[in-house]
Amino acid sequence: MRIRVFQKSDESSVISLWQRCDLLRPWNDPKKDIQRKLDVQPELFLVGVLDDDVVATVMAGYEGHRGWVNYLAVASEHRRKGLGRAMMAEAESLLKQTRCPKLNLQIRGSNTSAIEFYRRLGYQADDVVSLGKRLEQDE
Repeated sequence: MRIRVFQKSDESSVISLWQRCDLLRPWNDPKKDIQRKLDVQPELFLVGVLDDDVVATVMAGYEGHRGWVNYLAVASEHRRKGLGRAMMAEAESLLKQTRCPKLNLQIRGSNTSAIEFYRRLGYQADDVVSLGKRLEQDE
């Protein structure tokens, strides 16, 4: 797998992958999410490509205090081959280059396979409560 920065021509492939991986929610318009990322640190939006097909994605960001990861996805037919681990390693490497001291991510509590994946990568549950507030409605 070759990891590179997202290109606008990847958009439909990326959205299709996110749909197949059940990452999309009605309150998040994926086209808007992609555009928002292209407006802020687009170099931290990565795709993994095999034979010209987008088979993995990750969005990373750093706001000066903590790094964040969103939209880690690997096509189901390519799971358990180290692609997710490679995408995270690249995201972590890029964040380290920005001098990011800590990386956070949020996982739905029901997604036990993702929780176990991240635990195998060394991530631990923090003693925090995650709160959110929509500032813009995508619906």
